[in-house]
Amino acid sequence: MQPIVLNLEVNGQSVERIVQARTSLADFLREDLRLSGTNLGCEHGVCGACTLEIDGAPSRSCITLAVTCDSKKVRTIEDFQNDEVMTELRQAFSKEHALQCGYCTTGMLMTARDIVLRIPFADEARVRKELAGNLCRCTGYAGIVKAIMGVLKSRAELTSQ
Repeated sequence: MQPIVLNLEVNGQSVERIVQARTSLADFLREDLRLSGTNLGCEHGVCGACTLEIDGAPSRSCITLAVTCDSKKVRTIEDFQNDEVMTELRQAFSKEHALQCGYCTTGMLMTARDIVLRIPFADEARVRKELAGNLCRCTGYAGIVKAIMGVLKSRAELTSQ
């Protein structure tokens, strides 16, 4: 297979690299760009540990070929240090003990941010449904759901004032 020139934006930076056609986005980010916040779990798109944003939408990077992201904007967990919603979620996850081993946390946070922004009035059942693509073997999800619900509630209260 011929290597392919890949041009994309990663965390606000233009990136041009030569990649193999079969290289996953997760492997490209971790190995070529040394962005280790994107975790690899199942490598089949089931566990959600590798969730990141591609053009603003949550995506599984382990089943996305890097070459399909040519000319796209990719955001990994490393790009959310100054993001208001992510800051609220991180604080809520800590407060509600929504993380234990931490392996799923980056994917959970990326999905949680999407929920907060896309479905601001979600109820607990909807939050649980939206989280169905993110697996956690440690927490039982109670703290994770409580953290997301807390952020949704505090944001709703702010907008109603």
